[in-house]
Amino acid sequence: MKSKKMASGVLIIAFIFLAVGIGKLYSDFKTRDHAEKQYESLAELARETTDGETKTSIPEAETSAAYVSPIDFEKLRNINPDIVGWIRIEGTVIDYPIVQADNNETYLDTDFEGKKSVAGAIYLDYESEPDFSGRHNIIYGHHMKNGTMFKDIIKYKDEAFFKEHQDIFIYTPVREYHLRPITALYTDASSIRRKTVFETEESFQAYVEEMTKGGLFLQKPEEPVRQLWSFVTCSYEFNDARTILYACEVLKGED
Repeated sequence: MKSKKMASGVLIIAFIFLAVGIGKLYSDFKTRDHAEKQYESLAELARETTDGETKTSIPEAETSAAYVSPIDFEKLRNINPDIVGWIRIEGTVIDYPIVQADNNETYLDTDFEGKKSVAGAIYLDYESEPDFSGRHNIIYGHHMKNGTMFKDIIKYKDEAFFKEHQDIFIYTPVREYHLRPITALYTDASSIRRKTVFETEESFQAYVEEMTKGGLFLQKPEEPVRQLWSFVTCSYEFNDARTILYACEVLKGED
């Protein structure tokens, strides 16, 4: 009798653990699904004008005075004043607002609407210039299992994907940046990867050379890099690894 009671108890505990596990999996699914739908809605909202039409991009060659952003930053700023830009990479799911806080922790687990979320938000390093005018613009996003956020940055370690996805766009209220990949690599999370201030042009060019050295499918621009762009996400080659896609602006006449 005693052994039967014990077996029943073990069975009940097993069912409890199973129910908790299923509940957690369902909760994670709902959270990730909500985050995906939220950012899809934001993308739709960002492209709507007041009369319901969709804005379109204009050629990069036009001056900032004539520039009309394809993103409705006014609407997005009403939701979150931390917005500084929008990123879109052709042929991927990456189509998100970029925010910036006064630290690099807030948006690890806070979404664009200020709610707690495992997906967090795409955010600019707090030491990068908020208008992207600095030498090094560092942008972070989570590597989500459902394929959202910066999961597609990982794919740049595949040569075919790297070559087929060459157009990266950063939109701001006053201008558009058209970027091309330089290289992709995985590395550790050392602080040198976050350097944003350089004393001389020579020190900056040496930094670009050092950071991209040994990267996959290295695609050096013909002209010296004016700004370095880093797109960073978690990687799993070793503990606390990062995958970084380095890029630079496409100069007029090169696109």
